[in-house]
Amino acid sequence: MSTWKYPLLLIAGIGISYLGSWIYLIALNISILNMTGSAAAVAGLYIIRPIAILLTNTWAGSVIDRVNKKKLMIWVDIARGGLVFLIPFIDSLWTIYFILLVINMVGAFFGPSSSVYITKLIPVNERKRFNSLMSMTSSGAFLLGPAIAGFLIMYVSTDICILINAVTFLVCAFFIFLLPDVDEKVKNKREPIRLQTLLGDWNVVKAFSIKAKFFITVYLLFQSAMLLGFALDSQEVTFIKQVLELSDRDYGLIVSLTGLGALGGAFVSALVAKKVALKVYLGVGMLLTSAGYVAFYASYDFFTATAAFVFLGFFMAFANAGYATFFQNTVPVDIMGRFASITEMFQGMVQIALTLLLGFAAEVFSLQFVCLIFSGVSTAFALILLISIFKPSKASYFKEEVSV
Repeated sequence: MSTWKYPLLLIAGIGISYLGSWIYLIALNISILNMTGSAAAVAGLYIIRPIAILLTNTWAGSVIDRVNKKKLMIWVDIARGGLVFLIPFIDSLWTIYFILLVINMVGAFFGPSSSVYITKLIPVNERKRFNSLMSMTSSGAFLLGPAIAGFLIMYVSTDICILINAVTFLVCAFFIFLLPDVDEKVKNKREPIRLQTLLGDWNVVKAFSIKAKFFITVYLLFQSAMLLGFALDSQEVTFIKQVLELSDRDYGLIVSLTGLGALGGAFVSALVAKKVALKVYLGVGMLLTSAGYVAFYASYDFFTATAAFVFLGFFMAFANAGYATFFQNTVPVDIMGRFASITEMFQGMVQIALTLLLGFAAEVFSLQFVCLIFSGVSTAFALILLISIFKPSKASYFKEEVSV
Protein backbone atom coordinates (compact mmCIF):
# COMPACT_ATOMS: atom_id res chain seq x y z
CA MET A 1 0.00 0.00 0.00
CA SER A 2 3.03 2.31 0.51
CA THR A 3 3.47 2.44 -3.27
CA TRP A 4 -0.03 3.94 -3.47
CA LYS A 5 0.71 6.80 -1.06
CA TYR A 6 1.29 9.40 -3.77
CA PRO A 7 -1.38 8.13 -6.23
CA LEU A 8 -4.01 8.24 -3.46
CA LEU A 9 -2.87 11.73 -2.49
CA LEU A 10 -3.32 12.86 -6.10
CA ILE A 11 -6.74 11.20 -6.35
CA ALA A 12 -7.81 12.87 -3.09
CA GLY A 13 -6.67 16.31 -4.25
CA ILE A 14 -8.32 16.13 -7.66
CA GLY A 15 -11.41 14.47 -6.11
CA ILE A 16 -11.89 17.37 -3.69
CA SER A 17 -11.55 19.74 -6.64
CA TYR A 18 -14.19 17.74 -8.59
CA LEU A 19 -16.57 17.94 -5.62
CA GLY A 20 -16.10 21.68 -5.30
CA SER A 21 -16.65 22.17 -9.03
CA TRP A 22 -20.04 20.40 -8.91
CA ILE A 23 -21.13 22.47 -5.90
CA TYR A 24 -19.97 25.60 -7.72
CA LEU A 25 -21.66 24.69 -11.02
CA ILE A 26 -25.09 24.32 -9.44
CA ALA A 27 -24.67 27.48 -7.37
CA LEU A 28 -23.34 29.54 -10.28
CA ASN A 29 -26.33 28.64 -12.48
CA ILE A 30 -28.75 29.72 -9.75
CA SER A 31 -26.72 32.83 -8.93
CA ILE A 32 -26.72 34.03 -12.54
CA LEU A 33 -30.43 33.28 -12.91
CA ASN A 34 -31.19 35.23 -9.72
CA MET A 35 -29.01 38.12 -10.87
CA THR A 36 -30.48 38.44 -14.37
CA GLY A 37 -33.74 36.49 -14.46
CA SER A 38 -32.62 35.37 -17.93
CA ALA A 39 -32.35 31.78 -19.16
CA ALA A 40 -30.17 33.07 -22.01
CA ALA A 41 -27.68 34.48 -19.48
CA VAL A 42 -27.44 31.04 -17.86
CA ALA A 43 -27.02 29.39 -21.27
CA GLY A 44 -24.12 31.77 -21.90
CA LEU A 45 -22.18 30.00 -19.15
CA TYR A 46 -21.98 26.89 -21.34
CA ILE A 47 -20.47 28.75 -24.30
CA ILE A 48 -17.54 30.08 -22.30
CA ARG A 49 -15.59 26.81 -21.98
CA PRO A 50 -15.54 26.01 -25.76
CA ILE A 51 -14.42 29.59 -26.43
CA ALA A 52 -11.64 29.23 -23.85
CA ILE A 53 -10.51 25.96 -25.46
CA LEU A 54 -10.35 27.58 -28.91
CA LEU A 55 -8.32 30.50 -27.52
CA THR A 56 -5.92 28.38 -25.48
CA ASN A 57 -5.40 24.88 -26.80
CA THR A 58 -3.47 25.85 -29.94
CA TRP A 59 -0.51 26.83 -27.73
CA ALA A 60 -1.17 25.40 -24.24
CA GLY A 61 0.45 22.05 -25.06
CA SER A 62 3.67 23.76 -26.15
CA VAL A 63 3.90 25.37 -22.72
CA ILE A 64 2.91 22.20 -20.84
CA ASP A 65 5.62 20.05 -22.44
CA ARG A 66 8.30 22.62 -21.62
CA VAL A 67 7.61 23.42 -17.96
CA ASN A 68 7.51 21.53 -14.67
CA LYS A 69 4.13 19.79 -14.55
CA LYS A 70 3.80 19.72 -10.76
CA LYS A 71 4.50 23.46 -10.42
CA LEU A 72 2.18 24.25 -13.32
CA MET A 73 -0.73 22.31 -11.76
CA ILE A 74 -0.17 24.06 -8.42
CA TRP A 75 -0.20 27.53 -9.96
CA VAL A 76 -3.23 26.71 -12.11
CA ASP A 77 -5.22 25.68 -9.02
CA ILE A 78 -4.06 28.73 -7.03
CA ALA A 79 -5.06 31.01 -9.93
CA ARG A 80 -8.45 29.31 -10.33
CA GLY A 81 -9.08 29.47 -6.59
CA GLY A 82 -8.25 33.17 -6.46
CA LEU A 83 -10.43 34.02 -9.47
CA VAL A 84 -13.40 31.98 -8.24
CA PHE A 85 -13.11 33.76 -4.88
CA LEU A 86 -13.83 37.09 -6.64
CA ILE A 87 -17.13 36.03 -8.26
CA PRO A 88 -19.50 36.50 -5.26
CA PHE A 89 -18.30 40.11 -4.91
CA ILE A 90 -19.06 41.12 -8.52
CA ASP A 91 -22.42 42.49 -9.70
CA SER A 92 -21.69 42.81 -13.43
CA LEU A 93 -22.69 39.84 -15.59
CA TRP A 94 -20.11 40.62 -18.26
CA THR A 95 -17.34 40.91 -15.68
CA ILE A 96 -18.34 37.49 -14.32
CA TYR A 97 -18.30 36.10 -17.88
CA PHE A 98 -14.80 37.52 -18.39
CA ILE A 99 -13.52 36.01 -15.12
CA LEU A 100 -15.07 32.65 -16.06
CA LEU A 101 -13.35 32.85 -19.45
CA VAL A 102 -9.98 33.42 -17.75
CA ILE A 103 -10.69 30.58 -15.27
CA ASN A 104 -11.42 28.21 -18.15
CA MET A 105 -8.37 29.37 -20.11
CA VAL A 106 -6.15 28.74 -17.08
CA GLY A 107 -7.95 25.44 -16.44
CA ALA A 108 -7.14 24.28 -19.98
CA PHE A 109 -3.58 23.68 -18.74
CA PHE A 110 -4.58 21.37 -15.89
CA GLY A 111 -6.05 18.36 -17.75
CA PRO A 112 -3.14 17.75 -20.16
CA SER A 113 -0.60 18.53 -17.40
CA SER A 114 -2.20 16.01 -15.05
CA SER A 115 -2.21 13.39 -17.83
CA VAL A 116 1.54 13.78 -18.27
CA TYR A 117 2.15 13.83 -14.52
CA ILE A 118 0.02 10.70 -13.97
CA THR A 119 1.86 8.89 -16.76
CA LYS A 120 5.22 9.63 -15.10
CA LEU A 121 4.04 8.93 -11.54
CA ILE A 122 2.01 5.73 -12.02
CA PRO A 123 3.72 2.47 -13.15
CA VAL A 124 2.33 0.94 -16.36
CA ASN A 125 0.81 -2.07 -14.58
CA GLU A 126 -1.08 0.16 -12.11
CA ARG A 127 -2.50 2.75 -14.52
CA LYS A 128 -5.73 0.89 -15.26
CA ARG A 129 -6.60 0.62 -11.56
CA PHE A 130 -5.57 4.24 -10.95
CA ASN A 131 -7.79 5.50 -13.80
CA SER A 132 -10.67 3.40 -12.47
CA LEU A 133 -10.25 4.94 -9.01
CA MET A 134 -10.10 8.39 -10.57
CA SER A 135 -13.32 7.63 -12.43
CA MET A 136 -14.90 6.49 -9.16
CA THR A 137 -13.87 9.77 -7.54
CA SER A 138 -15.41 11.73 -10.42
CA SER A 139 -18.65 9.74 -10.18
CA GLY A 140 -18.79 10.24 -6.42
CA ALA A 141 -18.36 14.00 -6.85
CA PHE A 142 -21.12 13.98 -9.48
CA LEU A 143 -23.45 12.33 -6.94
CA LEU A 144 -22.50 14.28 -3.83
CA GLY A 145 -21.81 17.72 -5.33
CA PRO A 146 -25.36 18.66 -6.42
CA ALA A 147 -26.79 17.24 -3.17
CA ILE A 148 -24.40 19.29 -1.02
CA ALA A 149 -25.05 22.35 -3.18
CA GLY A 150 -28.82 21.95 -2.76
CA PHE A 151 -28.46 21.73 1.02
CA LEU A 152 -26.13 24.74 1.24
CA ILE A 153 -28.26 26.87 -1.08
CA MET A 154 -31.35 26.02 0.97
CA TYR A 155 -29.79 26.90 4.34
CA VAL A 156 -26.96 29.31 3.53
CA SER A 157 -26.41 30.95 0.10
CA THR A 158 -25.03 30.44 -3.41
CA ASP A 159 -22.08 32.68 -2.52
CA ILE A 160 -20.91 30.21 0.15
CA CYS A 161 -21.02 27.41 -2.45
CA ILE A 162 -18.85 29.42 -4.83
CA LEU A 163 -16.37 30.26 -2.06
CA ILE A 164 -16.19 26.56 -1.13
CA ASN A 165 -15.07 25.83 -4.70
CA ALA A 166 -12.32 28.45 -4.36
CA VAL A 167 -11.12 26.66 -1.21
CA THR A 168 -11.21 23.20 -2.88
CA PHE A 169 -8.88 24.46 -5.62
CA LEU A 170 -6.42 25.63 -2.96
CA VAL A 171 -6.71 22.29 -1.11
CA CYS A 172 -6.00 20.47 -4.38
CA ALA A 173 -2.95 22.70 -4.92
CA PHE A 174 -1.69 21.82 -1.41
CA PHE A 175 -2.11 18.09 -2.04
CA ILE A 176 -0.19 18.39 -5.32
CA PHE A 177 2.53 20.32 -3.45
CA LEU A 178 3.02 17.21 -1.26
CA LEU A 179 3.64 15.02 -4.32
CA PRO A 180 7.09 14.24 -5.74
CA ASP A 181 8.57 16.20 -8.61
CA VAL A 182 8.71 13.82 -11.58
CA ASP A 183 10.40 16.04 -14.17
CA GLU A 184 12.95 18.40 -12.59
CA LYS A 185 15.02 18.32 -15.79
CA VAL A 186 12.29 20.03 -17.83
CA LYS A 187 13.54 23.44 -16.69
CA ASN A 188 16.71 22.89 -18.72
CA LYS A 189 14.71 22.55 -21.92
CA ARG A 190 12.83 25.85 -21.77
CA GLU A 191 12.75 28.07 -24.81
CA PRO A 192 10.63 31.07 -25.82
CA ILE A 193 7.21 30.16 -27.27
CA ARG A 194 7.15 31.81 -30.71
CA LEU A 195 5.02 31.18 -33.81
CA GLN A 196 7.83 29.08 -35.24
CA THR A 197 7.84 27.01 -32.03
CA LEU A 198 4.08 26.42 -32.28
CA LEU A 199 4.32 25.38 -35.94
CA GLY A 200 7.16 23.02 -35.07
CA ASP A 201 5.09 21.50 -32.27
CA TRP A 202 2.13 20.98 -34.58
CA ASN A 203 4.47 19.19 -36.99
CA VAL A 204 5.73 16.96 -34.16
CA VAL A 205 2.16 15.95 -33.32
CA LYS A 206 1.42 15.45 -37.02
CA ALA A 207 4.53 13.25 -37.46
CA PHE A 208 3.51 11.12 -34.45
CA SER A 209 -0.05 10.79 -35.81
CA ILE A 210 1.23 9.59 -39.19
CA LYS A 211 3.61 7.11 -37.57
CA ALA A 212 1.20 5.76 -34.91
CA LYS A 213 -1.53 4.67 -37.32
CA PHE A 214 -3.12 2.08 -35.04
CA PHE A 215 -3.29 4.47 -32.09
CA ILE A 216 -4.90 7.13 -34.29
CA THR A 217 -7.41 4.55 -35.58
CA VAL A 218 -8.36 3.64 -32.00
CA TYR A 219 -8.45 7.31 -31.02
CA LEU A 220 -10.73 8.30 -33.91
CA LEU A 221 -13.13 5.36 -33.43
CA PHE A 222 -13.35 5.83 -29.65
CA GLN A 223 -13.79 9.59 -29.83
CA SER A 224 -16.34 9.32 -32.65
CA ALA A 225 -18.48 6.98 -30.54
CA MET A 226 -18.00 9.06 -27.39
CA LEU A 227 -18.65 12.46 -29.00
CA LEU A 228 -21.88 11.17 -30.53
CA GLY A 229 -22.84 10.13 -27.00
CA PHE A 230 -22.03 13.59 -25.65
CA ALA A 231 -24.22 15.14 -28.37
CA LEU A 232 -27.03 12.78 -27.35
CA ASP A 233 -26.67 13.97 -23.74
CA SER A 234 -27.92 17.39 -24.86
CA GLN A 235 -31.32 15.87 -25.72
CA GLU A 236 -31.82 13.64 -22.67
CA VAL A 237 -33.95 16.19 -20.76
CA THR A 238 -36.13 16.86 -23.80
CA PHE A 239 -36.56 13.14 -24.44
CA ILE A 240 -37.47 12.38 -20.83
CA LYS A 241 -39.97 15.22 -20.53
CA GLN A 242 -41.51 15.37 -24.00
CA VAL A 243 -41.32 11.80 -25.32
CA LEU A 244 -41.56 9.80 -22.09
CA GLU A 245 -43.69 12.55 -20.48
CA LEU A 246 -41.95 12.23 -17.13
CA SER A 247 -41.65 14.89 -14.42
CA ASP A 248 -38.67 16.97 -13.24
CA ARG A 249 -38.54 14.72 -10.18
CA ASP A 250 -38.31 11.64 -12.41
CA TYR A 251 -35.51 13.27 -14.39
CA GLY A 252 -33.56 14.07 -11.22
CA LEU A 253 -33.98 10.50 -10.01
CA ILE A 254 -32.80 9.04 -13.34
CA VAL A 255 -29.68 11.24 -13.28
CA SER A 256 -28.93 10.26 -9.66
CA LEU A 257 -29.31 6.55 -10.39
CA THR A 258 -27.09 6.95 -13.47
CA GLY A 259 -24.44 8.43 -11.18
CA LEU A 260 -24.78 5.40 -8.92
CA GLY A 261 -24.32 3.17 -11.96
CA ALA A 262 -21.15 5.04 -12.93
CA LEU A 263 -19.86 4.85 -9.36
CA GLY A 264 -20.55 1.11 -9.27
CA GLY A 265 -18.85 0.62 -12.63
CA ALA A 266 -15.77 2.54 -11.50
CA PHE A 267 -15.60 0.49 -8.29
CA VAL A 268 -15.86 -2.83 -10.15
CA SER A 269 -13.35 -1.72 -12.81
CA ALA A 270 -10.85 -0.84 -10.07
CA LEU A 271 -11.52 -4.17 -8.35
CA VAL A 272 -10.89 -6.33 -11.44
CA ALA A 273 -8.13 -4.20 -12.98
CA LYS A 274 -5.53 -6.95 -12.51
CA LYS A 275 -7.73 -9.69 -13.94
CA VAL A 276 -9.39 -8.13 -17.01
CA ALA A 277 -7.43 -7.15 -20.12
CA LEU A 278 -7.12 -3.50 -21.14
CA LYS A 279 -8.71 -4.15 -24.56
CA VAL A 280 -11.83 -5.48 -22.81
CA TYR A 281 -12.11 -2.23 -20.85
CA LEU A 282 -11.64 -0.18 -24.00
CA GLY A 283 -13.55 -2.17 -26.65
CA VAL A 284 -16.30 -3.97 -24.74
CA GLY A 285 -16.76 -0.99 -22.40
CA MET A 286 -17.32 1.43 -25.31
CA LEU A 287 -19.60 -0.97 -27.21
CA LEU A 288 -21.85 -1.52 -24.17
CA THR A 289 -21.86 2.21 -23.42
CA SER A 290 -23.11 2.94 -26.95
CA ALA A 291 -25.66 0.13 -26.65
CA GLY A 292 -26.84 1.85 -23.47
CA TYR A 293 -27.61 5.01 -25.47
CA VAL A 294 -29.60 2.93 -27.98
CA ALA A 295 -31.55 1.30 -25.14
CA PHE A 296 -32.23 4.66 -23.49
CA TYR A 297 -33.63 6.29 -26.61
CA ALA A 298 -35.63 3.15 -27.35
CA SER A 299 -37.14 3.19 -23.84
CA TYR A 300 -40.85 3.77 -23.28
CA ASP A 301 -41.24 4.49 -19.55
CA PHE A 302 -39.40 5.45 -16.36
CA PHE A 303 -38.13 1.95 -15.57
CA THR A 304 -36.75 1.14 -19.02
CA ALA A 305 -35.09 4.57 -19.26
CA THR A 306 -33.54 4.23 -15.80
CA ALA A 307 -32.29 0.70 -16.46
CA ALA A 308 -30.70 1.83 -19.74
CA PHE A 309 -28.96 4.81 -18.17
CA VAL A 310 -27.65 2.83 -15.18
CA PHE A 311 -26.30 0.23 -17.65
CA LEU A 312 -24.72 3.04 -19.69
CA GLY A 313 -23.14 4.70 -16.65
CA PHE A 314 -21.73 1.38 -15.40
CA PHE A 315 -19.88 0.52 -18.61
CA MET A 316 -18.82 4.08 -19.42
CA ALA A 317 -16.59 3.86 -16.35
CA PHE A 318 -14.78 0.90 -17.96
CA ALA A 319 -14.53 2.65 -21.33
CA ASN A 320 -13.07 5.86 -19.86
CA ALA A 321 -10.54 4.00 -17.70
CA GLY A 322 -9.54 1.85 -20.67
CA TYR A 323 -9.05 4.80 -23.02
CA ALA A 324 -7.11 6.85 -20.44
CA THR A 325 -4.77 3.91 -19.81
CA PHE A 326 -4.27 3.20 -23.53
CA PHE A 327 -3.53 6.89 -24.12
CA GLN A 328 -0.97 7.00 -21.29
CA ASN A 329 0.70 3.79 -22.48
CA THR A 330 0.93 4.83 -26.14
CA VAL A 331 1.53 8.57 -26.54
CA PRO A 332 5.18 9.55 -25.84
CA VAL A 333 5.25 11.48 -22.57
CA ASP A 334 7.40 14.27 -24.04
CA ILE A 335 4.67 15.26 -26.54
CA MET A 336 1.63 14.24 -24.49
CA GLY A 337 0.73 17.79 -23.48
CA ARG A 338 0.81 19.05 -27.05
CA PHE A 339 -1.13 16.08 -28.42
CA ALA A 340 -3.83 16.32 -25.72
CA SER A 341 -4.27 20.10 -26.11
CA ILE A 342 -4.52 20.05 -29.89
CA THR A 343 -6.89 17.08 -30.01
CA GLU A 344 -9.10 18.52 -27.24
CA MET A 345 -9.53 21.62 -29.38
CA PHE A 346 -10.72 19.59 -32.36
CA GLN A 347 -12.91 17.44 -30.13
CA GLY A 348 -14.60 20.58 -28.82
CA MET A 349 -15.30 21.79 -32.35
CA VAL A 350 -16.72 18.41 -33.41
CA GLN A 351 -18.85 18.21 -30.27
CA ILE A 352 -20.36 21.64 -30.92
CA ALA A 353 -21.08 20.68 -34.56
CA LEU A 354 -22.66 17.32 -33.64
CA THR A 355 -24.79 18.92 -30.91
CA LEU A 356 -26.08 21.58 -33.32
CA LEU A 357 -26.71 18.96 -36.04
CA LEU A 358 -28.64 16.75 -33.63
CA GLY A 359 -30.70 19.68 -32.38
CA PHE A 360 -31.53 20.79 -35.92
CA ALA A 361 -32.42 17.26 -37.07
CA ALA A 362 -34.64 16.79 -34.00
CA GLU A 363 -36.61 19.88 -35.06
CA VAL A 364 -37.20 18.47 -38.54
CA PHE A 365 -37.77 14.80 -37.70
CA SER A 366 -38.93 12.84 -34.64
CA LEU A 367 -36.62 13.38 -31.66
CA GLN A 368 -36.64 9.69 -30.77
CA PHE A 369 -35.91 8.65 -34.36
CA VAL A 370 -32.97 11.06 -34.72
CA CYS A 371 -31.50 10.04 -31.37
CA LEU A 372 -31.78 6.36 -32.28
CA ILE A 373 -29.94 7.06 -35.54
CA PHE A 374 -27.14 8.91 -33.71
CA SER A 375 -26.85 6.21 -31.04
CA GLY A 376 -26.88 3.52 -33.74
CA VAL A 377 -23.99 5.23 -35.55
CA SER A 378 -22.14 5.50 -32.22
CA THR A 379 -22.64 1.75 -31.70
CA ALA A 380 -21.32 1.04 -35.21
CA PHE A 381 -18.12 3.00 -34.45
CA ALA A 382 -17.78 1.13 -31.15
CA LEU A 383 -18.23 -2.24 -32.89
CA ILE A 384 -15.53 -1.39 -35.44
CA LEU A 385 -13.30 -0.32 -32.53
CA LEU A 386 -13.89 -3.66 -30.78
CA ILE A 387 -13.07 -5.65 -33.92
CA SER A 388 -9.94 -3.55 -34.55
CA ILE A 389 -8.40 -3.93 -31.12
CA PHE A 390 -9.17 -7.66 -30.81
CA LYS A 391 -7.22 -8.54 -33.97
CA PRO A 392 -4.39 -10.92 -33.01
CA SER A 393 -1.91 -8.76 -34.93
CA LYS A 394 -2.59 -5.85 -32.52
CA ALA A 395 -1.96 -7.80 -29.30
CA SER A 396 1.42 -6.11 -28.75
CA TYR A 397 -0.31 -2.76 -28.23
CA PHE A 398 -2.11 -4.12 -25.16
CA LYS A 399 0.71 -5.89 -23.33
CA GLU A 400 0.36 -5.46 -19.57
CA GLU A 401 0.58 -7.43 -16.36
CA VAL A 402 -2.68 -9.35 -16.02
CA SER A 403 -3.08 -12.05 -13.37
CA VAL A 404 -5.49 -14.86 -14.08
